[in-house]
Amino acid sequence: MYLPAHFEPPDTGALHALMREHPLAALVTSGADGLTADHVPFELDGAAGAPGRLLGHVARANPLWRQASGTPVLAIFSGPQAYISPSWYPSKALTHKVVPTWNYAVVHAHGRLRAVDDTPWLQALVQRLTRHHEAAQTVPWAVSDAPEDYVQQMLRAIVGIEIEITRLVGKFKLSQNRSEADRRGVAAGLRDGQGSARELAATMDAPLTPAITPAITPPIDPP
Repeated sequence: MYLPAHFEPPDTGALHALMREHPLAALVTSGADGLTADHVPFELDGAAGAPGRLLGHVARANPLWRQASGTPVLAIFSGPQAYISPSWYPSKALTHKVVPTWNYAVVHAHGRLRAVDDTPWLQALVQRLTRHHEAAQTVPWAVSDAPEDYVQQMLRAIVGIEIEITRLVGKFKLSQNRSEADRRGVAAGLRDGQGSARELAATMDAPLTPAITPAITPPIDPP
């Protein structure tokens, strides 16, 4: 991934925060048929400062887990993203030397994949994932709400996967290469949007890296 220094997140904690907030990752593997991407919600197990590991599960019918013995993989976690209009830059009125771009935050987790075909391990994982993602519900659903024989039937239909993370790379492209006035203009424009745009504005309101001086702001702002 192309990563200019001014778009690099400050520490592992910022990367882990995005991964926990946006747990559905595109898991990229390479096999006999070439590259494949599976979309898997992961639980991140990571101490402060350490890369950590990812825990998840896939359908037993998915061939992914059968080729998981130490296979190198890449899990891509996508955070908020949105189109950036040149009209949001105050500098547009001064020079008109502005172009559209796209702001976003992503994390690439590199590691090695292994399968975990173990029912108690899977049941514990499913229970943790359920508690976490049901926490916001008025009446949270629990695994124990389903009949035990049905739960066991469902567990037999999945296989656990674990990724020991060997390297984390993040890119938080939040207009750090623009002046502070332009950054504020972008954040204001995003706040008038919806969904991911507003989330991106909130991220920009608490910038992770400082803006650079306008004198070296590039005229082209590619992703």
